[in-house]
Amino acid sequence: MANFRLHGSRVLAVDLDGDAVKAKNGAMVAYEGEMTFKKMTGGGEGLRGLVTRRITGEAMAVMEVKGHGTCYFADRATEINLVRLTGEKLYVEASNLLATEAGLRTGTTFTGLRGASQGNGLFTTTVEGSGQAAVMSDGPAIVLRVSAGYPLTVDPGAYIAHTGRLRQQLQSSVGWRTLVGEGSGESFQIRFEGEGLVYVQPSERVTIGGQL
Repeated sequence: MANFRLHGSRVLAVDLDGDAVKAKNGAMVAYEGEMTFKKMTGGGEGLRGLVTRRITGEAMAVMEVKGHGTCYFADRATEINLVRLTGEKLYVEASNLLATEAGLRTGTTFTGLRGASQGNGLFTTTVEGSGQAAVMSDGPAIVLRVSAGYPLTVDPGAYIAHTGRLRQQLQSSVGWRTLVGEGSGESFQIRFEGEGLVYVQPSERVTIGGQL
């Protein structure tokens, strides 16, 4: 089984002993030992995944790294967060997914207006199974727990990923940018309810729904 560990906060080290890992194409910065690299297509498994990717546009260039030794991954000096899955599903924006253990299944799921508000389209990437995934963030991410009676509201541009049984609702509100005269219209936010974890970065992407 591949072993994920952080080398600082911006480099992922993966120890391999004959097994494999899937990573964002071009994210390998160094390796020790003997490795082989094979380009894949992310966003789903098999023929059904290929069709889904063509329809949704949620495509990501992925490479499979296999061998004996240690491989190091990084992307634009972004912060890296390790997520351990024990059978549950991780929902993550494709641009924020750095690497997964080879045994984890990837796919796409419909997000509707939530995805459109982030400027990422109507679908997002899913990672499911037991193993580790590495998720990137612009700055150190915070992990916020959502529980019954304690909903969470997140700016679409700061959202990275989430796990658990969460319901999402896109809601409008008057944001502080509107109040200080910098906004051009209505602000949109994502409200999470249920039980789970939400990963948020301390930086906002430029989104469609942040200001409409």
